[in-house]
This record gives sequence, structure tokens and C-alpha cells, in this order.
Amino acid sequence: MKTSSVLSKGPGSILRDAAGPTHLQQIIAALTEGVIIVDPNGSFSWADETALRLHGVRSLKELGGTAGGFAERYQLAYRNAARLRPDEYPIQRLLKGETIDKALVEVKRRSDGKRWFHEIRTMVLNDPAGQPDCLVLILNDETERFNAEERFERAFAANPAPAIIARLSDMRYVKVNHGFLELTGYHRDALIGHSMHEIDVLRGAERRDLAIARLNDRETIPQMEGSLLLPDGREKTVLLGGQPLEIGDAACMLFTFADLHPRQQAQDALRQSEERFAKAFRMAPGPMAILTLDRLRILDVNDAFTAATGWRREEVVGRPEAEVEFWGQGAHRDELERQMKHTGHVRSVEIELRSKDGIRCDYLLSAEMVEIHHERCVLSVMLDITERKQTETELLAAVQSVMQDTSWLGQKIVEKLANVTRGKRSSSKQPELTTLPARAVEVLGFVAQGLSDGEIAKKLGIAQNTVRNHVSAVYGKLGVHRRSAVIVWARERGLGTLPQTPGKMSKSGRKIKAS
Repeated sequence: MKTSSVLSKGPGSILRDAAGPTHLQQIIAALTEGVIIVDPNGSFSWADETALRLHGVRSLKELGGTAGGFAERYQLAYRNAARLRPDEYPIQRLLKGETIDKALVEVKRRSDGKRWFHEIRTMVLNDPAGQPDCLVLILNDETERFNAEERFERAFAANPAPAIIARLSDMRYVKVNHGFLELTGYHRDALIGHSMHEIDVLRGAERRDLAIARLNDRETIPQMEGSLLLPDGREKTVLLGGQPLEIGDAACMLFTFADLHPRQQAQDALRQSEERFAKAFRMAPGPMAILTLDRLRILDVNDAFTAATGWRREEVVGRPEAEVEFWGQGAHRDELERQMKHTGHVRSVEIELRSKDGIRCDYLLSAEMVEIHHERCVLSVMLDITERKQTETELLAAVQSVMQDTSWLGQKIVEKLANVTRGKRSSSKQPELTTLPARAVEVLGFVAQGLSDGEIAKKLGIAQNTVRNHVSAVYGKLGVHRRSAVIVWARERGLGTLPQTPGKMSKSGRKIKAS
């Protein structure tokens, strides 16, 4: 029995035929493809369950029954969304004697808009006389594949990460998203259909040989830095990578990119900022030092610091500040460290900066917490006030000399100095002499007389450091930072005054010495 003669009988004849219909039915049923048989007059003579399911129906009548009825129920379009006229439908082309090797069409049911994607091919079976006897449409369901491709298309287009896809068979670009166009400034038409030889996205890859080898082997291209050549001739630094994938039946490579230009700009700005800071730090006229907040370990000092102290940079970097003692020592120094860690700053506090040879000079210290390379640090600045303090001491000595002969004039000057001092003194209640230790009061008496720490130590027979500790403790209690302020405070309370010789006052106000 010839296939053509069997098929020409239609499904009723096939089922009634005793010789071969069962075999033919089993063959068709075993196919995963849908089959529709059309008579030369355009009527549907038979369709298998797969073909009916691919159109969302259960019978030939629901399918339309004829080529014309099918066109009334279904709208066909090519994959590029170009709609087909009814005379362009594969069934009509088949009735005209045209065979179709492969056609991809979108099939949309007019009643509810439901759609499928079919790959269609056709066959024409002739009778013994060579005339068309049976027309066959064979359908493959491509719906899931095209739905997946549409999802990929939407995700690819919406992805903000710049990307472009090249077909591996001819290395031509087939897809590009908006992110890549925005990154590079290319127009879509300048990319789609053009080859990688014309626009090479791997041209500036840092591991170009590896990238090309992976591209040829259709393997993943690891992320690496590269540069894209832009239409205007400039280059843009990017991070690129490649991932093989299939689009339809074509093997492709998806290239993705990340713009490194903002990061590069930030790095350049940071480097320039660090360079400016380093220059300002080195060239500052006053001693400066950078320390870690934890343990106050010295990270760097400037040239003015080495000039003022005699320490070479390599001799102090890496050492704790306490070993160098440029913040002083004792309770006063401990209070500075506590304040720095508690508040993050110190403002205009008097310290004694110790040089390498042990000489101490008076400085005003200001410090601020800063972050350097993700580490909390202390930037300290020191101002030399040695000459100013010497001037204050000389002034007080002169005042004391005058007071020996003119107590009322000395008192006036003391009051003036006290008023000036109170202008910058803390408003908090200050301690009285009775709250200070006896030794501290004794030391204050000599301080009020204008004696240095060394002279006081000799008079009391104690160590100079002990004198300094007492003075520092008084600084803290009074909330002052200058020795002159301590002298004024002590003089106000009667410390350091010398015995006065009794005498009479003349009418002019001058004191008359006793005979």
C-alpha cells in the first residue's frame, strides 16, 4: 500500500482500512509533532491530538474546518511581528503547490488573544498520476522557547549593566542594550550586523590572549580590566567579562561591562588630595605630628617637628608618644590623652615639648581626630609660645619689683591682670587654697614670686618633676593653661607677697619711708 493512497482516503478511510491504517496511525501517534492533513479543496480532513492542542482546540471544527475558517479564527505573524495576510498563510501557500521547508510563525487566537509559536514545514503527496492528492502540515511547538527568549529580550533590554551579544559563527553583533549605547555613545545601527573585527570590545583587555582563547573555545571569559574605543576616538576604562549562551539555534557570547571611569576619577581625586595634604603637612611652619588614636603611636612628623626637637623622623615614627613625651608627662599629659579619646579634639592646651637632648619648651597644642586609610588617627599641631611666656614672666617680675615699693600700685596692676585673665577663664567655680594639698600651696607661693620650677625644686629640696606635677595639677584645677594666670590667681589670694615696711602716705599719695 502506498502512503499517498492511504492518506488520500482521509481519516475515516484510514480507520476502516484493514491492511495498513493501524500501522500508519501508530506512526503518527508516536510523533511529537503536530500533523494536519488538508484536502486539495482546502478542507481539513484530519489532525492529530498534538496539532489540536497546539491551537487550543479539541476538534477540526474548532480549528476552523477549512483554510478559510482557520484564517477567521487565527491571526498569523512572523517572528518579527509582521502580520500575514490570509493568502500568505502556510496553508494557502501549500494549496498553491508551494512547499515550505521551515517557517517560524506566531499563531494568535482572535477570540481571546492567546498565542503560540509554531515551526511549520509542509509536504505534498501525489496520487499515482502525479497530481496533488494529500497536503500535510507538520508543526513543532516552539512556544516555550520563544517565551523564554522574550523574557531574556526584556531582561537584556532593561538591564542597566552595559551588554552586547556577538554570534560566534561569524563574530557579528546581534543584540545590544541601552546601557552599552549610553556607555559608549554608539548608535545601534553602527553595531548590529557589524563584526568584532570592526569594533573589537576586547581590544584593550588586560589579558587579551586569554579572552580570545576563551572566545574561540566558547568558554566563559573571566572579568578583567579593559578599555573601549569610543566613536570620537577617546577610550573608556571598563571591567569586562563574557558568558556563552544560545539565542535560538545560534551559539553566542554575551559581553558585559562596568564603567570604571567614576572609580578612576575618585582614585585620582583621592591621590591629589593626599598629595596636597602631604605637601601642606611637610611645609607647615609649626611642629606637626600624626598619631594613631589607639595608644597614640607616631605615624609621621613634619620637618618643623624635627627642627624643633632634634629627633629625626625615623627615630620617632612607630614609637608611642609617651616615649618621646612631646605632650608632656604626668597627670596633665594623661588628661590630654583622655580628652582626645573622649571628645576627638584638643584646643590650645599648654604643653612642654621635650627635645631629644631633654630641653623643654612651651607650646600650645591643638589636635583633631581624622581618618587616614580607614584608621582613626590624631593630627596634632603645636605653636611655640616660649618667647611669649618669657615676656609674661619678665612682666610679672617687673610688677613684683614695683610692688616692693608701691603696694597700692602693685595691687592695681594685679587687679588689672586678674580682670584680663578672668576674661578667658572658665566660668566654673574655682577651688580655694584650703582645698589644695599643703605642698601644692607651698609650691604656688614660690610660683607667685616668679621662681622657675628648677629654683623651686632647689628651695624645697624635691625633684623638679615633682614641682612640675604640682603645677600641672593646679593648671587642671583652675582650668588655665598659662603660668601667668596661676601667678595672678595665687597673688590674689595672698601667696608670694613680700613683707612690707610700714610708712606714711604723703598728701600726693606717695609712700614716705620710715626713718
